[in-house]
Amino acid sequence: MGKKLDRTGGLHNFFIVCIMITPVLICGCSQFQVRSTFKEANDFFSQGNYEASLNSYERIIERYPSEGDRVLFEMGIIYAHPKNEHKDYQKSLECFQKLIKNYPESEYRHDSERMMFHINNVIMKDERIAAQQSLIEGLRLEVNSKENEIIALQNEIEALEEKVFSMEPGPADKILIEKQERRLTLISMGKVLKTYKIALGGNPNGPKERQGDNKTPEGTYVIDSRNKDSRYHMSLHISYPNDRDKKRAKKLGVSPGGNIMIHGMKNGFSLIGDLHTEFDWTKGCIAVTDEEIEEIEKLVPNGTIVEIRP
Repeated sequence: MGKKLDRTGGLHNFFIVCIMITPVLICGCSQFQVRSTFKEANDFFSQGNYEASLNSYERIIERYPSEGDRVLFEMGIIYAHPKNEHKDYQKSLECFQKLIKNYPESEYRHDSERMMFHINNVIMKDERIAAQQSLIEGLRLEVNSKENEIIALQNEIEALEEKVFSMEPGPADKILIEKQERRLTLISMGKVLKTYKIALGGNPNGPKERQGDNKTPEGTYVIDSRNKDSRYHMSLHISYPNDRDKKRAKKLGVSPGGNIMIHGMKNGFSLIGDLHTEFDWTKGCIAVTDEEIEEIEKLVPNGTIVEIRP
């Protein structure tokens, strides 16, 4: 009897132990499976396979609701991860919001709130960048449009210049020199082409009468030759003396002189420019700047009439 009681007591104790350790064994197995599933999700994440990682986390939360806060937190991280080409800030925020609402005591709550703050800042920054990029693109389009307008205007200007050039009168047929005004005017078919300020001989008043009087002639002449290698920068020879000048000199018993030119500056003095017109410095010639004589020479052919007025 005693042995029977001992045996019965032993069986009782065995069942009690089994009842006590069963939950432990079941829980241990469950935790192992959870850790294994989390490892799978983390491995996918490490490999950059974010979609597979999210799918793994969704299976975890379905099978193990008690791990929901951790799963939601890590899903929120994946949705917002910079390397995730399909990142979705809105879904990330939804994960963190759900964690805070459903798991108010979770250890991930504080970090979730920080992540939400950070993501909202990123969203606002991205919106500002997008707005700036849109503005820049608009300005770029406007610049391109203006460039096209400028090109069109330039083409129009060139066409007008070509038209005006084709309408310009031919070379000058007369040179008018007004001694008192110190002015030389190029005329073509009665229209003024251009005027120039001039310097005259050192004794400018009155017509030239004799050689060496430093006077500039008065009367009507022609351009009868030109010299590009003179002592002055290019020169156009005036047909002085005419018959009237010769008769006057003969009557006075003097030589009428000659070698009257329209010329530029003396070689080596081109830097003086239009300052030379501040005084009369020639020996009877008509002087302009080097640039001006080059322009005049192109517009005035030999045979052009030269009228020199007092």
